[in-house]
Amino acid sequence: MGIDSREQALTRAQRLVAHDEASHPFEAVVPPIAQSSLFTFATVAQMADTFAGKTSRNVYSRTTNPTVSLFENKIAALEAAEDAIGFPSGMAAISSSVLAFVEPGARILCVRHVYPDAYRLFETLLRKLQVSVDYVDGADHGAVEAALSGAKLLYLESPTSWTMQAHDVGALAALARRYGALSMLDNSWATPIFQRPITLGVDLVLHSASKYIGGHSDTVAGALAGRAELVSQVRRTICPYIGAKLAPFEAWLLLRGLRTLPVRMLAHEASALMLARRLAEHRHVTAVHHPALAGALPRGLTGTSGLFSFELDAAIDIAAFCDALSFFRLGVSWGGHESLVVPALVTRQQAAGPNSALDFGVPERMVRLSVGLEGTECLWADLVQALEHAAH
Repeated sequence: MGIDSREQALTRAQRLVAHDEASHPFEAVVPPIAQSSLFTFATVAQMADTFAGKTSRNVYSRTTNPTVSLFENKIAALEAAEDAIGFPSGMAAISSSVLAFVEPGARILCVRHVYPDAYRLFETLLRKLQVSVDYVDGADHGAVEAALSGAKLLYLESPTSWTMQAHDVGALAALARRYGALSMLDNSWATPIFQRPITLGVDLVLHSASKYIGGHSDTVAGALAGRAELVSQVRRTICPYIGAKLAPFEAWLLLRGLRTLPVRMLAHEASALMLARRLAEHRHVTAVHHPALAGALPRGLTGTSGLFSFELDAAIDIAAFCDALSFFRLGVSWGGHESLVVPALVTRQQAAGPNSALDFGVPERMVRLSVGLEGTECLWADLVQALEHAAH
């Protein structure tokens, strides 16, 4: 029996995350942490050559660090990118990457229903910097093309936050190239295990590495990957000045998370898909938003994660439903080992922030689940009893 392309991709990913070509000190299987703020020079000449750009070496951990570099190299390899940068949060990766390529008067075209804090960044800080942002349905290629003229950047998520709408990433990237716009995609949901946007033509890929890449809910981090000249622009023009640099210990935790990423993603996928299918048949569920339930996955998306959402009818008290859950804990993040639930009514308020005029566009009766690594039948029993409890 032959090996299918998905299994080959998973095997490639596991090899990348679990093995290092170079040996580590003391022949350790796990690389040690270079927990140092700076690195010294043997001579003045060596120092001068480094600062003159004649040689490349570690100088100060705000710019480069061996442990951080190892994480960056693995992310670049997983994403089929030429280079990558680690950040202290997903939002640091998003804001740094966007700010490196826009200026006052620039326009961004963004798909609808992006990560709420990215939406708030666009609607607050970027507006103050006189950068305009227009939103479009990423599934409507005609609408995307009609709005692309004059845009500096096409900002994508696929699948999107909350509504989990999966796009034809390759087609959108091609449209961006046609109109001279840089394409940037948040790949936190699928991870490079199930989607590699750069192979589909996207210029830059972002991650909230706090999610599946870390996988243990014990670190906050972000990452950017892409073509060397584009990543270099972010590294040169933004990173040294705003201090948004990943620390060595967090990079070490992320390396630990990467070693089990392929296996964890398969477990998240299987459990979430089973729960989504069962919820779709429940009498109080009016809609389930999961890419695998919408038909064939778009080109380039080879699997699904543990994050999806669903909508409940008026017979369910949503707050009572969430409070009645025991395996699913109330929490705003996702991608860790634990199962989480968050109602849209809370996220709508978060997305709007102090400006109540902002409309995130997600229905109030929507609930999002992050399916962890507990037993699927236990999670299903938890959902059923909470629905029964909240019905009136």
